[in-house]
Amino acid sequence: MHSPVRSETDFFKGVVVFCLAGALVAVLALVIDATAAAIVAAALIGVGIGLFLTRSRGSMPDRVQVASRGDGVHRVLVVANETIEGEELLAEIENRTAGRPDAEILLVCPALDGSRLQHLASDIDGPRAEAEERMHRSLAEIQRVHPGARGVVGDDDPFAATRDALATFAADELIVSTHPPERSRWLERGVIEQIRRDVDLPLTHVVVEGAAARVQEVPAA
Repeated sequence: MHSPVRSETDFFKGVVVFCLAGALVAVLALVIDATAAAIVAAALIGVGIGLFLTRSRGSMPDRVQVASRGDGVHRVLVVANETIEGEELLAEIENRTAGRPDAEILLVCPALDGSRLQHLASDIDGPRAEAEERMHRSLAEIQRVHPGARGVVGDDDPFAATRDALATFAADELIVSTHPPERSRWLERGVIEQIRRDVDLPLTHVVVEGAAARVQEVPAA
């Protein structure tokens, strides 16, 4: 079942609707009878929720479009942030490209790993620079085996970063690396489920936790 709230932006729109409705109740209560104010406010809230849900459902994007090339080269898109330097992730990349010395690898490191409120309240230059440093260190390791591997710092939203990369990079499979569930904001936000649902590519989820790691083949939606 699709949720009408597909992003933090949709969530904030909903919060704004309820805040405005609350303010309206307070104003109407001062001007007219409190009961009448509550009835009017309830009606307006109902209309607002209806419009919000209709618009959200109507704006659900189609499955992510993946660039294509018929050159026979195997391409792997890797999306990771704080776990991008994990030995387990590097090992999984080697595993997925074994026997394919000409495989192309694109490493995407979303700029931030925080909430929208943290993003708005902070200077993004620092986190972006940190993401770029991590990406370059990891890329240096990958390039020992695959000299042509590339890396970019992407959108702060990991799903948006994935979608943007796939628009130009003709990936054959996707690897996403995260912290364990109790530490991962990506998992809390349902990023793996969203990618599984909207990206028609084989997906491998690597969970990095210190010396331990879990590698999971994510079934298609």
